[in-house]
Amino acid sequence: MAYEIVITVIFALFGACAASFINAGALRRAKGESNVKGRSRCPKCGQTLSWWELIPILSWLLVMGKCGSCDKPISPRYLLTELICAFFSAMCYVRYGISYMTPLSFGVIVILLAIALIDLSTMEIPDKLVIALVPFAFASVFLQPEITIIPRVVGIIVVSLPMLVLALVIPGAFGGGDIKLMAVCGLMLGWRSTLVATFIALLVGGGIAISKMLRKKAEKGAHMPFGPHLCLGSAAALLYGLEIYTWYIESFIP
Repeated sequence: MAYEIVITVIFALFGACAASFINAGALRRAKGESNVKGRSRCPKCGQTLSWWELIPILSWLLVMGKCGSCDKPISPRYLLTELICAFFSAMCYVRYGISYMTPLSFGVIVILLAIALIDLSTMEIPDKLVIALVPFAFASVFLQPEITIIPRVVGIIVVSLPMLVLALVIPGAFGGGDIKLMAVCGLMLGWRSTLVATFIALLVGGGIAISKMLRKKAEKGAHMPFGPHLCLGSAAALLYGLEIYTWYIESFIP
């Protein structure tokens, strides 16, 4: 038991560190800055951050969400992103244990996080990151033989094709990045888990949209990035998609 707890914590730490790095890179990309050059700075005053201010999760909590130099609030996005990625990374080991699927699922979740954060910052999903998922999708064909070829092929089009049709009929309904992302995820997950991923995305995205409208924070006609919700749904479906699908069918379908 202690051995498993240690490994789970290690995966959570790796996830938090990856989230911290990716979050900084996504914000730099949005500003047109280099993703790799230059040290991290306070987004408000530009002060270079010390090493102890860069510890994932702990640093935000220690400074109580405020910059140590200008005392201005630091977005809780940093903390939430690191906590979410730490949780999903730990769940990779909880779900798959010691197997090839554990590092594969961890890699997929890190890429999905990068896609989500960049889409959130720029309203764009880079093709390079979607392409980066392709090797993982093909690897899953061999590592998860219980999901046979036909469900995977159907998974490619079960969500992406309706999204494409909607995008053609209603300009701006979905971006090309969203469509390509779900095609690759469909290959990796199979059609059942892909439907689960989309359902979760619609549920979370719809909830956020309604919340913004109730608080009058959403402008009329404003576009919200849907990629982050698709990434969240895909990450959940990668871990427990078939279980969620089976539970839903057994609970609600006569």
